[in-house]
Amino acid sequence: MPEPLDLASTALPPDTVGLLAGITTTRAIRRYRDEPVPPEALRAMLFAATRAPSGSNRQPFRFLVLTDGPNARAAKALIAEAARRIWVNKREEDHYDEGSGAVAGSPKARMAATMQHYVEHFERVPVLVLPCLVRYRDPTPFEGASVYPACQNLLLAARALGYGGVLTGFHGMVEQELRDLLGVPEGVLVAATITIGRPAGHLGPVRRRPIGELVFGDAWGAAPDWAVDPPGTAHTAAGPPGTSPSRAAG
Repeated sequence: MPEPLDLASTALPPDTVGLLAGITTTRAIRRYRDEPVPPEALRAMLFAATRAPSGSNRQPFRFLVLTDGPNARAAKALIAEAARRIWVNKREEDHYDEGSGAVAGSPKARMAATMQHYVEHFERVPVLVLPCLVRYRDPTPFEGASVYPACQNLLLAARALGYGGVLTGFHGMVEQELRDLLGVPEGVLVAATITIGRPAGHLGPVRRRPIGELVFGDAWGAAPDWAVDPPGTAHTAAGPPGTSPSRAAG
């Protein structure tokens, strides 16, 4: 058995990608290899998460990191059941099996298949992270600004090390059970569910709408001249209905 790594005297591992490349290739990863995430990688990811900005630098974020202990297995099982119920409803309400969703290989059908696999195998995700916000005042619409940047740091750091993850709200349906299981005190918001692992598929560029549809200049709806995508950018038509009449959702 190898000697345990002395993390207290070990520098962070080198990135596998540059900052801009990491930002533009950090996409939702819902399929993971069946392998653990080593402590040194978790340490780097969570260190990056805790370097995030927060209001008045209060750093009210806390992270429950669950891997393979008894509480981890119980928490994964709780959220897995909630995830399956939520996905069943979403699949029906958003008509995932209609239109292009009925065409094998279409983006809509691929998304449905990925989500189905994710919820069916949720208990086996290598790492479950529950980002929390320790409230120091009454809830406000802006309080997420002191926890969600830390979540993005976590996902970017995972990408830099060759891992991937996705943020969801699956915990919401079983939040009280999770709070009881994990001892989350009153006054602490469980802000998200994040799963992390080694991708079973490929990491790669994200697909989004063209920058000219999303960035305006002097007035709403007017894209500045410089709002042009780099060569080779992949696009998607996904988004709220009616936001881009010329690009119908698939």
